[in-house]
This record gives sequence, C-alpha cells and structure tokens, in this order.
Amino acid sequence: MFRRKPRAPAATDRWLVIGLGNPGREYERSRHNLGFLVADELARRRGGRITDRAAKSLTGKIRLGDRELVLAKPQTMMNLSGLAAKALRAKYDIPLDRVLVVHDDLDLPFGRLRIRRGGSSAGNHGMDSVIESFGSKDFIRFRVGIGRPPGNGVDYVLSPFTESERAQLPEIVARVADAVQVAAEHGLERAMTDFNRV
Repeated sequence: MFRRKPRAPAATDRWLVIGLGNPGREYERSRHNLGFLVADELARRRGGRITDRAAKSLTGKIRLGDRELVLAKPQTMMNLSGLAAKALRAKYDIPLDRVLVVHDDLDLPFGRLRIRRGGSSAGNHGMDSVIESFGSKDFIRFRVGIGRPPGNGVDYVLSPFTESERAQLPEIVARVADAVQVAAEHGLERAMTDFNRV
C-alpha cells in the first residue's frame, strides 16, 4: 500500500524588529531610546521579555499568529547600531524585506510617526550605521518624531523627556507598536495607509 510522506513543517515566517537606543541606565529615559520603548511594549503585549543576549543585543521572541517576531535592542552605542543589526540578521537568517527598524527622528514633530521603506537616515547616526552595515537602504523604518530644539541636537536626544512629553509617551509608544504589528501581519502598504497620518 502506498503511504504518503508526512508533510514537512512550514518554514517559520520570521521578522526582525530592531528598536534603536543606547544601553545603560543613564540613557534609559532619554529621547534617543524611543526604539527600545517600542520593543519593550511589543514584548509586554505578548507576555515576552527581551532578556536573551545574542548578536550584540538583548533579544526576545513573540508570536503574531503564524509569524515569529524577533525583538532586539542593540547593546552597542547608538552610533554603532549597524554592528548589532548585521549580526542579528546573520544569526536569525532574516531577509532584508522583513527587517523593521524603529528610531527617533529630530525632523518630525513630537509623536508624529512616518513609516517607509528606504530613504535616508534623516541625520540619525544609528540609522547611518545600520544602512552602512546592511549595504542597503531597502528595509522598513518607523520614524518617531521627537521634535527639533534650538541649539544642540546631541544634548537634546540624550536628555530625558519633559513632564508633558512623558504624559503623552504611553499613547505614542502604543501607536508605534500597533503600526509594527500591522506591518508584520498585513504588509507595509496597510501600515502606511493606517498610520502615516498627520
């Protein structure tokens, strides 16, 4: 009697979400660490934790339906984020079109979200590093506005949020996390349509 071979398990639909920031307690409440906050929110929603050490990062995994999201917080300094991003892609074998990078952006008003594939670094040195390490701009990024102050932008991005900003932060972080989930589950175009609004 002919026996049908058992079907091989489907390949994992795996995505990589990299939240940019600076490691260390002195930076954890700074504007530059918005990417870390979004990664933590995604983990919290699914009962996950970003505590494993791999590929120059803290990592954790969550599931969205049949998709696996690797959440990563690079433990290099922001300006060297590309070292971790490249190591993460290699370790988890994730194609560039499934890499989602979340970072703060001085050129957008506070709380504004812009999602796109490709484009420039918008002056974010962490993004410069990621683009250089990948050798490509062809990945999805989530730009989260922190506003541009008069004077020194470096001091600004490394300083804590104001009291007013902190009050708005949970809603902003939740919205960005929603956008990441929509992009992974339903595609970039849907995420851009739903979240790239004024």
